[in-house]
Amino acid sequence: MTNGFSQSALQAITLVIMLVGLFGLAIPILPGLVIIWVAALVYWIVTGFTLTSGILLAVITVLMVAGSLVDNVIMGATARQKGASWVAIGVALVLALVGSLVLPPFGGIIAALIGLFGVEYYRLKDWRKAMDSTKSMAVGCGWAALIRFSMGIVMILLWWIGVMLA
Repeated sequence: MTNGFSQSALQAITLVIMLVGLFGLAIPILPGLVIIWVAALVYWIVTGFTLTSGILLAVITVLMVAGSLVDNVIMGATARQKGASWVAIGVALVLALVGSLVLPPFGGIIAALIGLFGVEYYRLKDWRKAMDSTKSMAVGCGWAALIRFSMGIVMILLWWIGVMLA
């Protein structure tokens, strides 16, 4: 790109798309980190890759993949710490996926928590223990959201560093 105006316009459009992805992380069905990653990828395809932008895109890619998996790991780990069974966690994860597709934006979270509670109550016959596991998974969901949002900010900052170094 030779025109300074078109370069600035591309940067502004890319940043807006990235911010949509960042704030889209609040809607569980919207793949916010993927949107940020795609915006960075397209920007560097259009402007041309350098060694620096290639390295930064590799780091952004790792953050995107890790951030996309963090929900499952943290939610399952926190529920497991309170004694939830692997079966209950597996049911919760499947219901989270189905609920996200059927009742976006919060159907996945609600379905996962109800599923975990149901399986744990059936298994333990103790609603308090089942509720402890469910609360723990809900806390894990909150931590996962915070971590994903932080990763999104880091991804955008890495892209911006690449823009400034070009």
